[in-house]
This record gives sequence, C-alpha cells and structure tokens, in this order.
Amino acid sequence: MDLPLRQKDITMKEMASSDIYRISPFEACVKRIFDIVCSIIGMLVFSPLFAWIAFKIKREDGGPIIFSQERVGYRGRPFTIYKFRSMAIDAEKDGVPQLCQEDDDRLTRIGKFLREHHVDELPQLWNVLKGDMSFVGYRPERQCFVDMIMEHNPDYEYLYGMRPGLFSEATLFNGYTDTMDKMLERLRLDLKYIREYSLRFDVKIIWMTAVSIISGRKF
Repeated sequence: MDLPLRQKDITMKEMASSDIYRISPFEACVKRIFDIVCSIIGMLVFSPLFAWIAFKIKREDGGPIIFSQERVGYRGRPFTIYKFRSMAIDAEKDGVPQLCQEDDDRLTRIGKFLREHHVDELPQLWNVLKGDMSFVGYRPERQCFVDMIMEHNPDYEYLYGMRPGLFSEATLFNGYTDTMDKMLERLRLDLKYIREYSLRFDVKIIWMTAVSIISGRKF
C-alpha cells in the first residue's frame, strides 16, 4: 500500500481530519473492540502484578506510584499518559525535558527493572480502554520532542491520523529513543506501519512483543 508523504496541498488541520491512516471502517471497528476487550482482560489478569509493583515503588522511596505526563496523540491532541514511576521524584527538577539514557542515574532500583522489561507501561492499559491509545501504534512524545523531530522530518504529522500505541514495531526493533537518530529511525518504522497496516500486522507485533517481554529480552 503506497502512502504519499508531504503533499504540499495538505495542511496540518486537513491532515488531522483526513484518512491518511489507511484503515477500513471494519478494521477500525475490530481494532477498537480488540483494544477495549483486551485492556479490560489485561487489567484483571495483571492486577496482582500491579499490586506488587506498587508495593515495591512505595517501599523504595515513599513517592508516587503512578507517573503521568502530557503527550501528543490522535489528531494532534494532547492527552495524559500513565506509567509506573521509574525515576526519582526530582528527575526533572530543573524543568528541562530530558530523555532517559542507558544506565540513567535518575532511575530508581525498581524503576530500572521496570523499564528494562517495559512493565512500567502497564498502566497505559487504562489509556487504551479510554481510547487515548491503541494496543499497536506509534509511541507518543511530548510536544517539545515532537517539535524537534519535525525540524528534521515534518512527515511526523502523518502519525496524527492514528492513535498512539502501547506496542509498536519501532519500539520492538529500535528500543527506547535517547538520540535524535533513534527518533528519526522510529519515525521511519512508524510511517512504514501506516503504509503496511493490517489487522494481521497488529497481531504479529503484539505476539512478537509479548514473546520478547516474557523471554526477558531487553529492547
């Protein structure tokens, strides 16, 4: 499936409301039903793990269990994303947005484990249930980082045609993004996802991500 990128006659507003994300009404319906059903099941199944993680976080430093942050999502609208807190309470005390680096000393002991195995993302099952996110889609960023990416590649706007995701091919093969090069590679893979979208592709990404997490592979 070909996707024409950077058509000069498409404005930001028009793009946000267009069908750049090539998904049929049937596929969109199935995808949303899947998100609702599986997010509810996931929250029930993983509730004991939620409780264990909450206990560990609270025990380590007594700080908040859940970390929330504004991200840019579907149609370019901001939403609040939720995670288990993996960093020290004053991780950005100077107010300057920072990406998490490898062996970042701002990570707590339990936080390092959570991030290495991507289980800090589990509270986003609530984002999926609410409709802020989907199980599969691009990973949402803060506006400041979106602006930085778009200085290099304005095609990032095409991502606004779909909901951001809990899982993505880009995360699976590109890992956490801590450099601009990684951000641009992630964008390339996310645009590829739009061009090649299918429900089968979604299932493949979910399966491969689940196997990677269960097997303990770091990505």
